[in-house]
Amino acid sequence: METDAAGQDDTAADAHRGRRLIRRVRIQLGLALPLANLTGVAVVVACVVWVVPGPPVDNLGRIVALNIIVAVAFTLVVIPIALAWGEAWQRGGRRWAQEGRIPTEREVTAVLHAPFQMFTVHVTAWSAGAVAFTTLNAILDPEMLARVAFTIVLGGLTTSAFVYLLTERAMRPVATLALRSASVERPRLPGVVSRSVIAWALGSGVPLLGILITGIFGLIRPRATTTQMAVTMTVIGGMGLVVGLWVVVLGARAMAAPLRDLRRAIAAVGTGDLRARTEVFDGSELGLLQAGFNSMAAGLEERERLRDLYARQVGEEVASESLERGTALGGELTRAAVLFVDVVGSTALAASRPANEVVALLNRFFAVVVDEVHAHGGWINKFQGDATLAVFGVPGATADPAGRALSTARAVARRLPAEVPELEAGVGVAYGPVVAGNVGDERRFEFTVIGDPVNEAARLTELAKSYTPMVLASADALAAASIGERDHWRLDGETTLRGRDRPTRLVTPS
Repeated sequence: METDAAGQDDTAADAHRGRRLIRRVRIQLGLALPLANLTGVAVVVACVVWVVPGPPVDNLGRIVALNIIVAVAFTLVVIPIALAWGEAWQRGGRRWAQEGRIPTEREVTAVLHAPFQMFTVHVTAWSAGAVAFTTLNAILDPEMLARVAFTIVLGGLTTSAFVYLLTERAMRPVATLALRSASVERPRLPGVVSRSVIAWALGSGVPLLGILITGIFGLIRPRATTTQMAVTMTVIGGMGLVVGLWVVVLGARAMAAPLRDLRRAIAAVGTGDLRARTEVFDGSELGLLQAGFNSMAAGLEERERLRDLYARQVGEEVASESLERGTALGGELTRAAVLFVDVVGSTALAASRPANEVVALLNRFFAVVVDEVHAHGGWINKFQGDATLAVFGVPGATADPAGRALSTARAVARRLPAEVPELEAGVGVAYGPVVAGNVGDERRFEFTVIGDPVNEAARLTELAKSYTPMVLASADALAAASIGERDHWRLDGETTLRGRDRPTRLVTPS
């Protein structure tokens, strides 16, 4: 029941955020789109009356007045209808956000296609306006027909282009939210090339077409004066420069935004932040690039996590060695120091305490051992129940491996009684030739060391449990240590360790 209640709370919170987001988008579009249309209407009327050349028209004042009246009616009636139509068209594709749920495939597509839907709505509305204005002017004066028709069509295309770009920018947060739960596996919008061509066509191609048509009119029916043609070319050319630049900049920014976010994410990954991700808000091939980067970054993060986990299990040196050696079995003969630490009375400990307490106690014990082994440049080869095997000198060569092992043994014997008084442990140190390498099968192996010093260190640890402090080392290890470390040890007889056929000379801390 608690889980269900938590899920309902999350859904309610998501729904609240979704409603706020949709409300903000609607306000942005409700302000931007009418302004774009009003600007387009004003520019078209000005061009028809004062810019586009044509023959003298009888009753021009009456015709202009009627066109202005119809333009106002168009603005007050047709444009609101177009905006309401576009809003109704998009409402179904945004319901998921207001309900706080994951969008369906169809709803994701609707969100991504919203700019094209608004473009289509406005092209339709402006086409209807072109038909109405052209019919009206053809009735009033046939000489106005061509001038009005081509001006409204070109103005409507340019205005619709602005509507598309404004809608795309306003809907970007909704697209980001939709694509968080939907993978981008194929382009759902025109790619970079197509969008660049569209931006050029609507931003620069339309004004150039206007100039071209004006020139054709001048050739076919040369009634315009030189001044009229100059004014027309200047105004249309200037509008082409300004409007074309604006459309191209908006279109370029729409394509550059995902690339900019992607560049920042790549830079973050380059500095080591493998959790860096980029928001996917584009449904074109740029969206595929965003999603592909996120997938790559997730793979790198997972691989690094596995590498870190592997390094924690076998040690950084062994992890690096494994990457270099690959799956080749076998090893190389070298000389190394071996340190073995084993808890006293572990069987009784396990029988007298709950398992979770035993594990917690052993973790405190191992923490001391690992801390000192790493501090002295050693490598933890393995944990064997309640015992630890550490090696010095492999896999990476280190100076004075025997001295490091002996120093570690003294430090462990000193810290354990103070930090883990509940446990006692024997410590043994040996030195000699070992083989270090991969042992097992190509399907499952481990990096380890094999050799007499390993067995000798284990036997010394058993014997050390009867000494105070519980630390023993072989004389061979002491002989191989640095002079400074030797001063902390003394000879303490010899014995034949279990399983060995020759005596071992013993040394203990002095």
